[in-house]
Amino acid sequence: MKLVYKIVIFTFVFFNVIEIFSQETSNPKFELSTIAQANQGNSYITFPTDIGNMEPLIFEANLIPNFIIRENSNSKLMGVLTPQIIIRMYNQYSYPIKTPSYRPQVTLYYNFKEASTFKKVIFGRLAHHSNGQNDSLIYYNGLLNIDSGDFSTDFIEAGYIFTNLAPKTNAVRFFKSSLEYHPKNSTHELLNNSYQRWRWHNEFSAFKIPVNNQNKKARMSLDVKTIIFLGNIIDTPTFSTDRFQMSVTYSYYPKFLEDIGFFVQFYQGKDFYNVYYNQDRTMLRFGLMTDKLRF
Repeated sequence: MKLVYKIVIFTFVFFNVIEIFSQETSNPKFELSTIAQANQGNSYITFPTDIGNMEPLIFEANLIPNFIIRENSNSKLMGVLTPQIIIRMYNQYSYPIKTPSYRPQVTLYYNFKEASTFKKVIFGRLAHHSNGQNDSLIYYNGLLNIDSGDFSTDFIEAGYIFTNLAPKTNAVRFFKSSLEYHPKNSTHELLNNSYQRWRWHNEFSAFKIPVNNQNKKARMSLDVKTIIFLGNIIDTPTFSTDRFQMSVTYSYYPKFLEDIGFFVQFYQGKDFYNVYYNQDRTMLRFGLMTDKLRF
């Protein structure tokens, strides 16, 4: 019943997003770099106040600088190099940082259509995900070595992004859908029967811009992400809540802070932190997030 409930919610959100993007809007004329930045995500750091079944943390930090490669601001084709790193400091003796997540990636964006109602962009990504460890991934008893086990996978992702502006609310809206694939020969051999190789991503985000905002900086934003794990996964039925992952993030950027704001996030699904991939998480998190988007 939980899976049916989640599918109903996802379907409702999905078709409402499609309806939103079919409405008549003015041409936003966004730069491709702005769309790429919204898709790549923002750096953040959490407060030590997480609510849920995560181990107690001092913080989780996502460091995601983006290096843009393009001919000029009007280019239809653009590359982005991103040396992303996610770290967690645990609230334990000596405050250890265990097995950081390294996610270097290169992404190509192409603006293939800019109409009077919205902009369409396609993208392709080649990425690596590892934790920088070299011990055996699985203990002799079959359990994952989450302290020093060697986790490594490469993957490709391709999809499209719709972008438009809602004139009544002055909100910039993005809808992304993509497929992610982890080839068998590019993933640690001990992950072959348990790792989710095919993933279907859907994301809707909206950035509310004040009418009198001269530099076009959003003061509020809402982001909804879902991931559905596809293909064969050991001990996981085709219709199972274990195949569904969701996050909802609300951010607020006060006037007295230039480039950072506060966020609250609800997350449910498998852990996204390297070797912890098989652990279920339900948590409510708070923290600070950077804001470099200008519309």
